[in-house]
Amino acid sequence: MVREKIRVSTRTLKWKCLESRADSKRLYYGRFILSPLMKGQADTIGIAMRKALLGEIEGTCITRAKSEKIPHEYSTLIGLQESVHEILMNLKEIVLRSNLYGSGGAYIYVKGPGHVTAQDIILPPSVEIIDNTQYIAKLTEPINFSIELKIERNRGYRIQTPNNFQDGSYSIDAVFMPVRNANHSIHSYVNGNEKQEILFLEIWTNGSLTPKEALHEASRNLIDLFIPFLHAEEENFHLTNNQHKITLPIFTFHDRLAKLRKNKKEIAFKSIFIDQSEFPPRIYNCLKRSNIHTLLDLLNNNPDELMKINNFCIEDINHILNILEIEKHFI
Repeated sequence: MVREKIRVSTRTLKWKCLESRADSKRLYYGRFILSPLMKGQADTIGIAMRKALLGEIEGTCITRAKSEKIPHEYSTLIGLQESVHEILMNLKEIVLRSNLYGSGGAYIYVKGPGHVTAQDIILPPSVEIIDNTQYIAKLTEPINFSIELKIERNRGYRIQTPNNFQDGSYSIDAVFMPVRNANHSIHSYVNGNEKQEILFLEIWTNGSLTPKEALHEASRNLIDLFIPFLHAEEENFHLTNNQHKITLPIFTFHDRLAKLRKNKKEIAFKSIFIDQSEFPPRIYNCLKRSNIHTLLDLLNNNPDELMKINNFCIEDINHILNILEIEKHFI
């Protein structure tokens, strides 16, 4: 039950920050509201904002480490308490803030004994460390610990394949997302004869930006994604006799299928059913409903006939072309 009294206007949407706190250097929390909304609008905005907060905001992290003294990722070095793999995992947790464009370089050079922390990383001027106390490794003997780092700014996450290179560099899984979690909830109420809603947004960040900054950036990114629709032009679609007719590129569907026939693949295509090919479920179901059961049935349809199939689009034709091109190499 929501006990907070919120004054709302029936004309203008307003947002407000209800709570903002820093639980630690690497964990910020913010709670916001947007109101008044009509029935159903809160869920529409909440879902879109959550996806934008988690997937559309750029962050900065270490994506590669290089040292010529390291033979492989799971090796251990004399004078170093952690294995190389543990050090790479610690580097993955370093939280950075930057206005870096693309990628940049950094390095660590420390002489033991002692602890190696984030403050020992020598960074470019455009990058800063959120928590200098983040632990990296412990040197137990008077050895020289040196390592080169690659820093990138991007969005989302990138899982690296475990692969070491001859130059001694090792990839690190990259979690660029500065927003660690985002939730939305809805409070409904009756205003006169109208049912209205209040949207509550909760945002947790890693400290590289505040929840308020994350909310602003996610909103701008969402707006940028929708702006093209305001100026949309139907360049590839032409209306003739009140019907949608699609103009394909110079190398059309029909031309490419004709080449397949010239290669005498027709008999083989007759024996291959569409459920044996890698068609997505939606395309497969559309073809089945149109009595297209084999690849030869597909060859005997021109683009205009395929476009008359319900729920079929130009991207589906391009997908079919790619699959047929692959199939012809295996028959």
